[in-house]
This record gives sequence, structure tokens and C-alpha cells, in this order.
Amino acid sequence: MSPVLATPVKQIAAGVLDVGYADVGPADGPAVVLLHGWPYDIHTFDEVSPLLAAAGYRVIVPYLRGYGTTRFLSDETFRNGQQSVLAVDTVALMDALGIEKAVVAGADWGARTADIVAALWPERCAGLVSVSGYLIGSQQAGELPLTPEAERQWWYQYYFATERGRAGYERYRREFAKLIWRTASPQWDFDDATFERSAAALDNPDHVAIVIHNYRWRIGLGDGEPQYDTLERRLAEAPVIDVPTITLEGDANGAPHPDPSSYARKFPGPHSHRTITGGIGHNLPQEAPEAFAQAVIDVNTQ
Repeated sequence: MSPVLATPVKQIAAGVLDVGYADVGPADGPAVVLLHGWPYDIHTFDEVSPLLAAAGYRVIVPYLRGYGTTRFLSDETFRNGQQSVLAVDTVALMDALGIEKAVVAGADWGARTADIVAALWPERCAGLVSVSGYLIGSQQAGELPLTPEAERQWWYQYYFATERGRAGYERYRREFAKLIWRTASPQWDFDDATFERSAAALDNPDHVAIVIHNYRWRIGLGDGEPQYDTLERRLAEAPVIDVPTITLEGDANGAPHPDPSSYARKFPGPHSHRTITGGIGHNLPQEAPEAFAQAVIDVNTQ
């Protein structure tokens, strides 16, 4: 059995969701919330979680909305993938679990979500570990064209902007996910069993709707919900993050990612950056679990 699932996935009502999550380590230990990205799932932290649990941490690893066993409580709720709602989900989960403060850490969508929690709710954040650093964006920023080479890296975002792309992702989500895994982590030699263990989470009935809305929203082709407008206005100002932070980057990240020098000033509090070598790609926690776990431990002592 996968280390992160040594105990069954639990379910809890939190906000608009019935969240599926793993909960490992001592219940009275300092809390860590580990957030996965797309097209990955909680198995990103298979080897990170036992390392942190052994160090005395309570480790919470939720399926994001649209993944795994996480479900909406109401069929009427809009399947929203805009950036702020994932952070609202995280805070709601912490509230439901009675966790006042936690280290928040993640990669890809999970890193962006952790960044937003740290920026908007710093009182709930004991520390931040973010792969690829500062990933908070806005629809306004998304309107700005990039260089052709940079735009090419975002091919799937433009594919998802079309109905053909939505239908294609619905039909070929496993093939699509495997392609992203390979291109984002070109030196990661994962096997079929590792991929299939995570790909099962993409069978969630809300998965395609959440993913399509997330990428359409980013470039202004999908509307968010009005109740999150205030949060998005704050995020559009690119707020600094003052909580203790360690940013990480793999030396073989094949996905679009900012240069660490471009975001260093966004972390005026205690901050350090680590480049993890050895052919480490985009899914850094699964490819370099010891380095990721050590960053979580270290940021909690800054």
C-alpha cells in the first residue's frame, strides 16, 4: 500500500466540499498541509508524508476539488477552478479539522494555493514551502502576451480554451496526464503503476469541469464567482508574503516556471531558495521527497 495511504482516506465536510484527505502522524504534532497539483494527486506526497510523520508532524494531504474522493456537497454549486477558491477550500479544511495554524506546502496548483493562503491568511500559516516560488496571478496579468517560445509551453491552456479541447481532455484524460508528466519531468523514470495510482484521481466526476474552468479563467475566458472578487482584487496586486518561506526548484523542470530571481523580492520575510539537482522535474515532492520534507522541517524552525 502507498505510504501516504497507510490508513484509509478520510472524508470531512469543509466549506462547499466533502473533502477526501489522508491524515498521518501524531494528532497533537505541528500541522502540515500538503497540496498537490495538476495532473497529479495526493500520491505526490507518498514518501514525503512518512518522513514528516516520523519527525513528529501531523500531515494532512487533501484531494483538491475535482480530484479523488473530494466531492461537492451540492449539485447546484458552480464547478469553479479560479485560483482563490482553492485557497478558500484549504482554510475551510483547516477550520473543519480544528487546525489553527499549519505549514502549507505544495507544487504546481498546490504551490499557488499555498502561496495564496500565506498571502491572504498569514495568521494561519506557520511557514510556506513552494515549488517554483511565487505563482500568484490575475486575469489582468493573464491578458499580457508572452514571447512565442513562452506561449508554446502553454499549449494546453489554449487547447482547453476550445470545446474541442474540453472534449479531448474528457476523452483522453489519462493519455493527456501521462504526456504532461513526461514533458514536465523529462528525466523522471516513473513506472506505469506509479502513474495509474495517481491517474485514478482524475476519474472524479467534476475533474474536467474544474480543470477547464481553471485554465479558461486564467486568460479571461471564464468568469469567476462574485463572492471571490474581493480576494481576487487583493491577489491582482501581487501581495508580498511575509511568513517564513523556502522556495524550491528542480534542475530539470520541463514545465513553465519563473526564474527564482524574478520573485525573490516577493518574500521580504525569512526566505531561502534551494535548487534541487539530479534531474528533478516539475513534480518535485514525488521526485525528491527527502529534499521536500527537509524544507518543511527547516521552514518550521526559521
